[in-house]
Amino acid sequence: MNKKKTFIYTLAALLLGALFYTQFRTWRGFDWSAFGKETANVKSHLLNVFLGVACTYFAYVLRAVRWKIFLRPVKNTSSRELLAPTVIGFTGLSLLGRPGEFIRPYLIARRVNLSFSSQVAVWTVERIFDVGSFGVLFTIALLNPETRALLSGFHIGKFALLALAIGISCLVLLVMKGESLASWISTRFSGFAPRLGELAAARIREFSSGLNTIHDASSFAQLVAVSVVMWTMIALAYWQVMLSYGVAVLDRPKQIPLVMASSMLGSVIQLPGVGGGSQLATIFTMQKILSVPRELAVSCGLLLWAVTFMSVIPWGLFLAHRERLSLRRLSAESQEEEQGAIEGPAIHERLGH
Repeated sequence: MNKKKTFIYTLAALLLGALFYTQFRTWRGFDWSAFGKETANVKSHLLNVFLGVACTYFAYVLRAVRWKIFLRPVKNTSSRELLAPTVIGFTGLSLLGRPGEFIRPYLIARRVNLSFSSQVAVWTVERIFDVGSFGVLFTIALLNPETRALLSGFHIGKFALLALAIGISCLVLLVMKGESLASWISTRFSGFAPRLGELAAARIREFSSGLNTIHDASSFAQLVAVSVVMWTMIALAYWQVMLSYGVAVLDRPKQIPLVMASSMLGSVIQLPGVGGGSQLATIFTMQKILSVPRELAVSCGLLLWAVTFMSVIPWGLFLAHRERLSLRRLSAESQEEEQGAIEGPAIHERLGH
């Protein structure tokens, strides 16, 4: 493990440690017997848990369908061909954390015989569709007066509109001036933080290049439709898990976008195979905003994480074993490719090309 990984893991561990300590002080009176009782209640509603896993799995199938649409202008492939790299990639992300996030574009690049940088570009734009699709669901949820009342003290609506305006402005800038912006940032940072400048420039180039994968208006409409359906399936997975507890306090569809949003934000701070940030953020939202009893919030938060994030592992390990693939080796190889993709343009710029 290199110094960069060690630093990132140490920082994540310290942050999560601080969060766990804060929660420990808050929950000194945590009732473990009540926690066990709430968790045991799920046994009576296991069908909901299985339906949640089924919705999560179907979302992975839709991710393969979406990637096929992205590749249509340059490569004629099938969703079936892309499904295994997709599932194995998310398994690597679940088990290895950030070091596994480039396994998916790396495997797809090998499978369809395209460059790794082109698939990282697709992966970058895919995230924009994810955020936009979830934003659509969240906006629809905000139309409900009860949902707005839950968030009245958090000014979520104002922040959402501001983020949308900034996002659209950045998108227009990257479409029109992506390469120029990347070169400008690389040059400006070259004097005091060249590594940071190269990384930022590489990300801008990836995103700008990825936008070129959207061939026409029809492809864009299909990408939007698949993305919205996919995130609807993820929302249904959250709802099924919440229904599995069989209590009225969790049987409210309007709560789902709030819980999903907290999980997404918390996932920024994760440890490999452990998570941490996602569960804590979900538990906090349930307890503080939705007024869910803390023992129930803890149990539900952990089960949501298991169903929506970790349930892919058995499927992915089976496919990796069938194809004789090592996740750690794939992680190392994908990171080497990413390193080369960052350094290549920077070397050309320094040589004056």
